[in-house]
Amino acid sequence: MNYNFQFGVVWDNFPALLEGAWLTFQLGCIAFGGGALIGLICAALKTYAPWPVRFLVDSYVVFITNTPALIQIYFLYFGLPEVGVRWSNEACLLIGLTLNAGAYLTLILRAGFLSVRITEIEAGQTLGMSPFQQVRYIIVPHIAKSIYPALANFFIVVLVMGTSVGALIGVDELTGQAINLSSVNYRWLEYFTVVACMYVVLTFVASIGLALLGRWAFRVKARIF
Repeated sequence: MNYNFQFGVVWDNFPALLEGAWLTFQLGCIAFGGGALIGLICAALKTYAPWPVRFLVDSYVVFITNTPALIQIYFLYFGLPEVGVRWSNEACLLIGLTLNAGAYLTLILRAGFLSVRITEIEAGQTLGMSPFQQVRYIIVPHIAKSIYPALANFFIVVLVMGTSVGALIGVDELTGQAINLSSVNYRWLEYFTVVACMYVVLTFVASIGLALLGRWAFRVKARIF
């Protein structure tokens, strides 16, 4: 094997990779935040809403969790323009990841809802709390402690790394930037070696941040990796 590594080419374009890494982190945070909101609402509806609403939520969850995220994003990016709806590639990626995260987080948060003791709910009802107040002051703090590690892992494994599918529709996140740059000088091995290391660093930083957030906000001793 006479391959000569030339990492100098990568370092010359390292700022562009950093921009892609920052975009990856932003997309992951926004999609996770939107998905968490969708998941919380849908989990509450599955718990308290009447049957027709629960059926709609179940249909959404079953459809999303049984189709690949890439197909969902392709539908938004390639399918909707056929009926006159056009969004930017970043918007299609963000909406697709948010809807995908919302379905999976519905299942995770639903487990948290079911773990709340009935006596706590009855105590809230005795105090005259509305269903919204019960969710806000009783259920959310409880499930934050019980399923926070699962939520943190979901953010790191699925969203931070899942944003890489954006490269297939022209989003210049970390993988997209690597593809664009390596297509110029064909130093694929060098670029993707560095990018792989950057993903490790990115997930490590996210893991530390989520662990510190859990300990500060919810008193959860979340593990780092």
